[in-house]
Amino acid sequence: MGRYWGSLAFNFLAFLLPALYSTLSKLWVANIDASHVVTTDVYTYISVVAQVLNDGLPRTAWLIIGDNVTRTLSSRIGLSYTLVVFQALMGFIMTVIFVAAAKSFAASFVPADVRQSSVNYVRISAPVALSSAIKVAVSSSTRALDQPDVPLLISSTGFIVNITLDLLFISKFHVGAFKPTILTQAGIRLACDMVSAVAGLVYFIYIAKKLRQQIKGPEAQVGSQIKPKALAILARPAVYTFAESVIRNSIYLWIVSKIIALGQDYATAWGVFNTIRWGLIMVPVQALEASTLTFVGHYWARWRAQVGVNRRKPTATWKDIKCLLPQCRKQTMQRR
Repeated sequence: MGRYWGSLAFNFLAFLLPALYSTLSKLWVANIDASHVVTTDVYTYISVVAQVLNDGLPRTAWLIIGDNVTRTLSSRIGLSYTLVVFQALMGFIMTVIFVAAAKSFAASFVPADVRQSSVNYVRISAPVALSSAIKVAVSSSTRALDQPDVPLLISSTGFIVNITLDLLFISKFHVGAFKPTILTQAGIRLACDMVSAVAGLVYFIYIAKKLRQQIKGPEAQVGSQIKPKALAILARPAVYTFAESVIRNSIYLWIVSKIIALGQDYATAWGVFNTIRWGLIMVPVQALEASTLTFVGHYWARWRAQVGVNRRKPTATWKDIKCLLPQCRKQTMQRR
């Protein structure tokens, strides 16, 4: 997907589907037990903690893996494999920590009225750290490789499975005579997260193999393996994005814990506000960000090749920076 508007369309759909389900899940839980709507926000807060991990190496994909000028396709695929494996390992470690610290996490992010009954919800939701790590790593890598259909497949798979299982097990017309609980909803969400993560991972491996078939000559045998050196290449610029994410999300979670301490009504209102914000307002913003970062990464690589890759600290003028933007680049190509 080498065109900006095509990439934007794919990314818009990829972000829209999870946002729609987040909104729908609030309605499902409200029908089950309105007092536990606030409990579903535990999933969001676990995701925020996991986001610190996902703002590290994956944020460098645009700069490193998106470099389609000075790096070979084989090395970019190898960097992608390294990113996915490392993120999956760290996501698994975070999942174990969340399960072990479920009571402490509930004490900080669940109102006292429903805290005791929410501990199991925390434990069931903990693997979102693993599934989100895999999905973000795969999505970032494939977008940087100009394959935005992979994150769209991840979102579509999760959305379809979620809606199907919700209709079967927790809707008003669910099958069987049992009464669904919020743990039923948590289990369904866990299953869908893992299914979509695995589907995205399998499709990523398939796409990577297809891309490798396009490589000819010695490059086909070099650079596509997982190597410690590749991790070091990704880690250098990731220090800045990781540090920024730690500070930003720590402040956010501190604010959230203070709001939750005010009581269940305040916590529920805050959760509904967040659902509206991320479910409606931020979808086009996220799509624009993902597509713009992909193409800026490509244009940065071209500029870096022009000034010389051996220059350790090249200096860019304001004109150079402006022409890293997709719109400016398009106008420049048209003038040529």
